[in-house]
Amino acid sequence: MTPAALDTFSDQARVCDFLATAVAEKRLSHAYLFVGAPGSGKHEAAEALAKCVVCPNGGDATCDECRRVAHRTHPDVRWLMPGSATGYLVAQIRELIEDASLAPTRARSKVYVLERAELLRGTAANALLKTLEEPPSGVMFILCARTTASMLPTIVSRCQQVPFRATSPRAGLDAVMRSCATDEREARIALAVAGAPARATEFLQSTARRQVRRLVVGTLDALARDDSWDVLLAAREIVAAVAVPLADVKQAQEDALRETQDFLTSAALKQVEDANKRALTARERSGMMEALAAAESVLRDVLVRCEAVDEAIVNEDAAATVDRIAAGCTTAGALRALDAVARAADDLSHNVSPQLTLEVMLLRIKEALACPPSFR
Repeated sequence: MTPAALDTFSDQARVCDFLATAVAEKRLSHAYLFVGAPGSGKHEAAEALAKCVVCPNGGDATCDECRRVAHRTHPDVRWLMPGSATGYLVAQIRELIEDASLAPTRARSKVYVLERAELLRGTAANALLKTLEEPPSGVMFILCARTTASMLPTIVSRCQQVPFRATSPRAGLDAVMRSCATDEREARIALAVAGAPARATEFLQSTARRQVRRLVVGTLDALARDDSWDVLLAAREIVAAVAVPLADVKQAQEDALRETQDFLTSAALKQVEDANKRALTARERSGMMEALAAAESVLRDVLVRCEAVDEAIVNEDAAATVDRIAAGCTTAGALRALDAVARAADDLSHNVSPQLTLEVMLLRIKEALACPPSFR
C-alpha cells in the first residue's frame, strides 16, 4: 500500500511506485539523487520521502511529524539552498556534516535535502563526498538537481539516482483538478504561477498566495495611469503580501525551537536558528518567484493578444486587464516587458532585495508597455 505522503506526486507514477516499494520493504538508500527539470516534482517527492522517514506511521501525511516536515520546521529534516549565487559554500557543507553526526531530536532518523545540487562544486563537493562514502547511521541525503552534467561523478555514483520526467500540460491539469476539485481555468492559472502540480494545489488552497497574484494583476492593469510613486507603493504592497504566509512558518519554527532548545547545546541552537533564517529567506524567494510568474503569465497573454494568435489565454479571469494592456502596446513592447520579468528573476537569484527587484521590474515593464514614468 502506498503511503499517503507519496500520493502528493502521483503524476510521477513510476517514481511513486519505486519509493513506495523501498519504504514498504525497508530498503531505503542513505542517499538519493532526484534529477529532473524545474516543475517535474523533485522537491515534492523529497518532502514526501522525508515524511515517510520521520513519520512513526510510515508517512500518513496527517500526523504532527508530517505537518512539521510540510512546514519545514521539523528539527530532523533540513533543507539547504546554495549559500551564494555561484554555489554551495564550504562552510554550509561543514555545518551539515557536523550536524549529521548528532543524534536526531524527535525522529529515529535525520534527512538532509539539498536543492540545486548541481551547484555543489570544488571543495564543498569533495567535503560532502566523504560523508556520502561513509554516512552516519540513521541519516538520509536527498540531492535535487536539474542535471548531473556538471556534478562530481563520484557524488553521482554514491547516490541512488531517480530521474523525473517532465509532465505533460494535460497530465498536470488533470492532477491539479483531481487534487482540488477545481475547474480547468483555475488549474491553468495555478500551474502558470506555481509550476508543478503539487505546488499548484497548495497555491489554490492558500488565500494569501492567491491574493499576491490578484495584487500583481491589478498592479499591471494600473501601470498606464500610475506615476512612479504609485508603482513603488504597489511594489511594497506585493512584497508585504508575499510575507503574510511567512508569519505562520516563523511561528511554527519558534514553537519547534522552544520544544527542543533545552536539549541542544548553544552551538547546535545557533545552527538551528541559522537554518530557520535561511528557510524563511528561501520561502520568501519562492513567494517572490510566484509573483514574477504571475506577471509573466499575464504578459504572455498580452503577447498572444498582440500577435492575434488563435488560442485561449491562461488568465481568463483577467481577460479585461489583458485586453487593456494589449490595446496600448506593441509586440516589441510586450517582449521587452517579459524580458524585465526575466531580469528580475535573475536579480532574485543573485540575492538582490525583493523590494528593489520588484520596483525596478515594474518600472521597466511600465516603460516597455509605452507608459513612460511620470512624476508628481
